[in-house]
Amino acid sequence: MNWPLERWPRLRREAHFGRVFDCFAERPAQLNAMFAQTLSLHRNDEALVCADRRITYAELDAIASRVAAGLARDGLRAGDRIALLCANEPEFVFALLAAFRIGAIAVPINVREQKPELAYVLNQCQARALVFDAELAERVPAPDALPHLALRYAVGGAAEDGAGRPFAQLLEAGAAPTAPATPDEEDTAVILYTSGTTGHPKGAMLTHLNLIHSVMHFEHCMAFGAGERALLAVPASHVTGLVAITLTMLRVGGCVLMLREFKANAFLELASRERMTYTLVVPAIYNLCLREPEFERYDLSRWRIGGFGGAPMPEGTIRALAQKLPQLIPVNAYGATETTSPTTCMPLGRQAAHLDSVGAVLPCAELRVMDDDGREVAPGETGEIWIAGPMVVPGYWEDAAATRREFCGGYWKSGDIGAIDAEGYVRILDRKKDLINRGGYKVYCAEVENVLSLHPGVLESAVIARPDPVLGEKAHAFVLRSDPDCSAEMLRAHCAQHLADYKLPDFITFVEQPLPRNANGKLLKRKLRDSLS
Repeated sequence: MNWPLERWPRLRREAHFGRVFDCFAERPAQLNAMFAQTLSLHRNDEALVCADRRITYAELDAIASRVAAGLARDGLRAGDRIALLCANEPEFVFALLAAFRIGAIAVPINVREQKPELAYVLNQCQARALVFDAELAERVPAPDALPHLALRYAVGGAAEDGAGRPFAQLLEAGAAPTAPATPDEEDTAVILYTSGTTGHPKGAMLTHLNLIHSVMHFEHCMAFGAGERALLAVPASHVTGLVAITLTMLRVGGCVLMLREFKANAFLELASRERMTYTLVVPAIYNLCLREPEFERYDLSRWRIGGFGGAPMPEGTIRALAQKLPQLIPVNAYGATETTSPTTCMPLGRQAAHLDSVGAVLPCAELRVMDDDGREVAPGETGEIWIAGPMVVPGYWEDAAATRREFCGGYWKSGDIGAIDAEGYVRILDRKKDLINRGGYKVYCAEVENVLSLHPGVLESAVIARPDPVLGEKAHAFVLRSDPDCSAEMLRAHCAQHLADYKLPDFITFVEQPLPRNANGKLLKRKLRDSLS
């Protein structure tokens, strides 16, 4: 065991969702109880900072109570779905907490989604209300396309076509505050739709039990204490922004520093000015910050925890961070929407000794490595990662077929290929679909990408399988260079020093723009594959 369990809350076996797993024995009953505990200890501390707006926990409590009363006055009830199409701004948190208070289900949606995707999500969950940024009004489907949507609230004013009332009206006096709802901890609190890189997204049902365990995992594995200030640079609508940053800070009494739109210089300016202590972002954000010409002028001395996940962190980036920010503790966290964020986390201070690992399995999590026939493999061998525990969602909203397909025996089948070493550290080698079969030899794309990242002329890279009539598949690398003189021959020679000959990229394409990513920062290899057809 890689965690000092004597410093963690006590565990006990419990049955939930027809499964049995370890849970924290002492925990808040649900999210409203969690916020009430935090409020009692941190009333006058800052909870949110966004541009020139500063909101204490007492103010956040009062605002959320008024919004909840307004929603109830408009007829919204426990179990209703309230969609949130908001950028990283205080109104997102107001509406989120208000939804919890009336026992409704929040459905955060990324602001980069377009009208067809919005229509699908809103109809699939049968949302009764939508809180949206007024500037996005033209993207919101017309009323006749959303038969279940009865209420629309526009943040920042009313929608120009009159299709949305001002969100500010919910803050007006008149509705009597009601006591916060007390839902069962197995009740759904949030529906988060998966990234949807192929086909329609699925709505993962995040319960109060799931969310409470995830924020407690972050609280203890990151050793959060008083005065934490976390920068929200990924969308609040994504599982990382929602759980790893927003709800975790609301659990520990920290402050969420809200960055409406990521730009490297804005990130560094906010981190410096507001004395950021923690963030968790995709590796691409670290790379972009390190490339800022004036990186050294920002005071990042308070930055203690540098969390990352969602994609492999190149070893070259970790080494550059260690050189420029020696006080920073890098922490790899591995999880997914279906696991309510973390499943593994790197114990503090051990990342440098385990550069190829996503950390150790968290105390309440269970992880097994399975072969294609659903049998557990021997320790150290590779297979598909299956995950169980109190943070694993019970299934997908109104999608029994997908739930049966992706869950088995209490475990969620991640689709990731990995292994657990003798010390209990987990390695993620690749997605199942990113495994290249080169004449019977297995090539993990992530392994080749990691080696490419160590070359000084490479900013970022992506490796995909390219069909081949003889070998079946070959490796094709797409590379964004920092040095225009960096050639394909130089990169192959570099790879040859680290990899077996069959793992070397057979084809290398140099791109002029950053590699394509979805709204949550994940690489879209499908677009790269399409470019070859």
